[in-house]
Amino acid sequence: MRVLSGVQPSGKVHLGNYLGAIKQHLEAQEQHECFFFIANFHSLTTIQDAARLRELTRDVALDYLALGIDPAKACLFRQSDIPEVTELAWILATVTGKGLLERAHSYKDKIAKGLVPSMGLFCYPVLMAADILIYKSDLVPVGKDQVQHIEMTQDMAEYFNNTYGRAVLKRPEPKLNEAPVVPGIDGQKMSKSYGNTIPLFDSAKATRKLIMSIKTDSTPVEAPKDPEACNVFAIAKLMTSPQETEALAARYRAGGMGYGEAKSLLAEAVERVLGPARERRAKLEAEPDYVEDVLATAARRARAVAQEVMHEVREACGIVTRAS
Repeated sequence: MRVLSGVQPSGKVHLGNYLGAIKQHLEAQEQHECFFFIANFHSLTTIQDAARLRELTRDVALDYLALGIDPAKACLFRQSDIPEVTELAWILATVTGKGLLERAHSYKDKIAKGLVPSMGLFCYPVLMAADILIYKSDLVPVGKDQVQHIEMTQDMAEYFNNTYGRAVLKRPEPKLNEAPVVPGIDGQKMSKSYGNTIPLFDSAKATRKLIMSIKTDSTPVEAPKDPEACNVFAIAKLMTSPQETEALAARYRAGGMGYGEAKSLLAEAVERVLGPARERRAKLEAEPDYVEDVLATAARRARAVAQEVMHEVREACGIVTRAS
């Protein structure tokens, strides 16, 4: 199975990103052929500072490699290194009705939040469809809020195939992430837009300080506590083994443990994961040529697939190029 996933370079990667997506990517690379791309074209809808975008794009590469994406097992590359993606997006736009895009929940949500309704934002699902279809992807891991985009991609593949009478584009399927909602330090879903995140690669001291600020109730130290009603426990059970989680839950229910101690235990669990990754990231940051070689090598592999698909697409719709 070929699995495809993209990540936008839009800010510091945080614990919610790791538990909600990256952890699943690490598992997928052990079981499937994985293409992971850094969606820098998509980021242009919100980031229009060249130096900042270059920095964020590099940071995503460093983050993913430090956390365990293995170049020998998975393709990690920049979206912009595959020019065929934007070519396919235009061709898909010529067979896709405007009404389909007007029904996109994501577009409506972003406009409601005050984003400028640019054509890039409106046509976002077309570029996303091109990202998926250009590699003949089988599975696309998504959360429930992204399923509509995969359904739109399926529609666009069908529009193209029916218009030109050839089964050129492969129908992808969504792979629903069973990722839990990760609470932020204020108890809401952890999100950059809420300013409540725990960044993955801040210093150990800064990370611990944020964890110690997680919102809890005022139950006294000696009183029993419900672990399932605690934001600290909600994160801890995602970072610890089943045995450790069970033992922590028992301490909550028994009483005699304050939230400060629970937060300290969580900080230790987080550091066990992030400490080694932070060290790997520092080493990678000192080896920019290696990181660039990883991205370039993966891009050549991904582009070879994209070029084959675009040859079929051009043949189907009559586009002639010098190369063909």
